[in-house]
Parts: sequence; C-alpha cells; structure tokens
Amino acid sequence: MVSVYELIEKARKTGKIEKGTNEVTKAIERGTAKLVAYGADVDPKEIIQHIPILCKEKKIPCVEADKKEKLGVAVGLHVGCASVVIINAGEAEKDLEGFIKGLHKENK
Repeated sequence: MVSVYELIEKARKTGKIEKGTNEVTKAIERGTAKLVAYGADVDPKEIIQHIPILCKEKKIPCVEADKKEKLGVAVGLHVGCASVVIINAGEAEKDLEGFIKGLHKENK
C-alpha cells in the first residue's frame, strides 16, 4: 500500500489538491474532498481539531499523518503543512481507492 505522502504527491502532480486548514475545511464543506490528511504534530491542536469531526459528519476519509513537515514536502512546500485535501486524485485514483479500503479495514 502507498503511504499517504506518496498518494498526496502523486495527486499533486496529476490531479488537484488544496493545502492549508482553511482550504481543507472549505473542500470538506463543499463535498469536493476525496481524502483529508492532517499532521499529528500540529500545534496548537485547535487549528485542526475540527477536521476529523467534519470528515466524519460528511463521510470523507480522514487520516492523521505523523509529521506536518512531511505533508509540506508532499504538497511541494519547504515548510510544514497542517492539513491537505485531495480533490482530484488524477493518476493516483487506483492508489486512493486502495488506501481508503485499507483505512476501512483498520477502523473495523
């Protein structure tokens, strides 16, 4: 299975992603989000604490990534990124489906 970072990077190159908590929140509320990832090490936690709750309400897969720096690299930034959303997976569509299936298995 691909890592969340590989998935985001592939989607960034061939599809569409948004970065930053405001953009991620908008995508969740609009229903355009396919997968949301946020950094486990975001401080203060208040910045991202609403994201998993919103995702659950909207039934959007949500994953906690271990480092915001790695998320930043995956989205092409030289700084950490608190949260990222995949809107169009592009060539990562099959990887995304497999990743989401893997998440569902973990949560059972």
